[in-house]
Parts: sequence; structure tokens; C-alpha cells
Amino acid sequence: MSIRTEIKGLQELQAANARVLAALKPSGAFGRCIQYVTLGAQRVAAAVSHVDTGAMRAGHIARLALNIGRGYIYLNPAARNPRSGRAVAEYGVYEHNRGDSHAFYDITVDDYGPTLVRRGYQIVGDATGL
Repeated sequence: MSIRTEIKGLQELQAANARVLAALKPSGAFGRCIQYVTLGAQRVAAAVSHVDTGAMRAGHIARLALNIGRGYIYLNPAARNPRSGRAVAEYGVYEHNRGDSHAFYDITVDDYGPTLVRRGYQIVGDATGL
């Protein structure tokens, strides 16, 4: 009695695995995904911020930590309103907490976040073929 075993598709599976591993590197598609979503969120937050002097709109900054797969947007603590001299990050909290159209980060996440994230997933999917 003999048993015959055949494995099909092993090379394709190994190639797909290699694409996924490459995509997950900070320099790969996952890093591009984090950049796209983070920088997109920064642009949206700036665009929906109410403008008086423009300091708060200009104060939104992005920080990428690709080595840990994260991106951050926040108000630059060093940015100042040219008229009052107040820190943008200080009065930005009060502006955001006014809610509705003033809540720039809530608007960014709730209204634009799903589209940004969907495109981020697409970047990774395109690179991996998944």
C-alpha cells in the first residue's frame, strides 16, 4: 500500500506571503497607508477649522511613527495666534469643544475618516494582491 500526497499552490502561497511581509514593513505599503491616512486627516482638520487669523488652521501638524505603525495629528503647541499671542493648542481645545461645525477633529474622524481608511486599506490590498 502506498500513499501519494501532492501539494498544489505552495509556490503561489509563498509568493503571496512574501508580498504581505514586504507590505507590512514601515517602508512598504503599510507605511504608505499610515502616511496617506495621517496626512489626509491633517489636511481635512485644517480645511474644516474655522478661520479668524488662520493660526489654528496652520497649526495642525502630523507626526508619523512608521516604526510602530502610527500617525498622529494635533495642534502644534508652539503655534501662536498672531493677534493675541495665545497658544493655538490652548484655545483650539475650547474651539473644538464648542461642538458641531467647530469640532474639527470629530468632523475629520466621523465624516472623512472612513474614506481615508478605506483608501489606506486599498493601498495595502493593491500591494499584496489581497
